Amino acid sequence: MVNLSDGEWKIMNRLWESEGSTITELTAALQHETGWDKHIIITMLNRMEKKEAVAHRKEGRAKVFYPIVPRGEVSMQETLGFLKKVYRGSLGMMVNAMVEDKALSGEEIQELYDILEQVKGKRDKKPDRK
Repeated sequence: MVNLSDGEWKIMNRLWESEGSTITELTAALQHETGWDKHIIITMLNRMEKKEAVAHRKEGRAKVFYPIVPRGEVSMQETLGFLKKVYRGSLGMMVNAMVEDKALSGEEIQELYDILEQVKGKRDKKPDRK
């Protein structure tokens, strides 16, 4: 299981989008948003390599870093961790909190409804396992 800090998420998102970047490319891409220099990027990439989230290959004199964990896998781990920590693992509690706080628009409620209907339709088509 890979556990990423907020800063590491910024780097991973860039790497997932580009499928590989040099330190110079990452520094340029993140400079405006974060203010990080190349030394901070290098430190974070080294830490992420130890976590087995990224790896690198040599291309000439440059190292090209690329993700070795799928975005979906890490996102699901993070989501489940958040759900456990904040809502004791209850998706219903989280959705209810969002509804009570009026944090969901009508469009978002419809989107959730559509997703649930799709899942229900898929489950209804599967034969029962006994």
